[in-house]
Amino acid sequence: MGLRVGVVGAGQLARMMIAPAVELGVELRVLAEEPGMAARLAATSVGDYRDAATVLAFAREVDVVTFDHEHVPQQVLRALVDAGVHVRPGPDALQYAQDKLRMRAKLQEVGMPQPDWAAVASAAQLQEFLDAHGGRAVVKTPRGGYDGKGVRVVSAATEADDWFAALAEDAHGGQLLAEELVDFRRELAQQVARRPSGGIVAWPVVETVQRDGVCAEVIAPAPQASERLVEIAARIGADIAAGLGVAGAFAVELFETVDERLLVNELAMRPHNSGHWTQDAAVTGQFEQHLRAVLDLPLGDPSPREDWAVMVNILGGPDQDSLEDRLPAALAAHPSAKAHLYGKAPRPGRKVGHVTVAGDDLDDIAYQARAAASLFLG
Repeated sequence: MGLRVGVVGAGQLARMMIAPAVELGVELRVLAEEPGMAARLAATSVGDYRDAATVLAFAREVDVVTFDHEHVPQQVLRALVDAGVHVRPGPDALQYAQDKLRMRAKLQEVGMPQPDWAAVASAAQLQEFLDAHGGRAVVKTPRGGYDGKGVRVVSAATEADDWFAALAEDAHGGQLLAEELVDFRRELAQQVARRPSGGIVAWPVVETVQRDGVCAEVIAPAPQASERLVEIAARIGADIAAGLGVAGAFAVELFETVDERLLVNELAMRPHNSGHWTQDAAVTGQFEQHLRAVLDLPLGDPSPREDWAVMVNILGGPDQDSLEDRLPAALAAHPSAKAHLYGKAPRPGRKVGHVTVAGDDLDDIAYQARAAASLFLG
């Protein structure tokens, strides 16, 4: 069994794998896109993740390759597999997180509940979809979008003209994804972890609060979730992970509709923002669990340590001083808060850290988490 894990990408997810890797005795190596990134403490190489030769050279020094993000091209992933590298999750699974049209088609094939959708290649096709779905719809670029990017709510096909123009300039053509505008009660996330030999564990389903297309807060477990909803969410997560052959931590973003259905919104084949609460408030956090899973080690207990946990993202950061300058005041004012700073420069809307508070009084810990996070802003 190898205990050298290579992570492609040096963002905050790779950064947060460092501590559990040290605890497990795992040697963590990181291929950074550029110097000075969030995971610079473990960055052993700097290079272009889109270049097969660069990634292959990095992969030869480790036993398993995993990812901080889902943007490594399929041809690079296939080159790794062809060279005998253990890639987890592998390209056959990652393609469904990289391309939303493929994701929708695969979820339909395996019978997962999801919004009505269509691939549209022209304004005329989009208008047909709008006419059939009450005059409003969500339009997405199939590749590259995240945190609200590449997503629009439209009420006329002309509102996507620039995207169709870009498709027309592409020599290979292309399509956009049109989805029904779901009348949802709230957004949820179900996270599971799966090892290559097949074991799966699930954390409790959580509620996520989005602002401007970006996750702002996570409440774990989801308040007022019936036993039936919890069971269905866990089954959806486990069935998709097994059906797509995922290895590692895996998140399914869900809509809970006003008529109490669950619909799959997005997939993430890596540790996910909705699971950051697990670092401080679960027996086994998502970053340790991800390392266990990709190494095919026995998976840890995902049970919460407390009745409730609230995670609040620090978005943007302070206008003048640094996050580190704000840290003493935040810790002094809220000693129950666990602050995680990503070593990233503040920028409007950017995720630069998060705060988690756990306990038995949901209203109190939500207040503490929000107040602590606010001290890093403005």
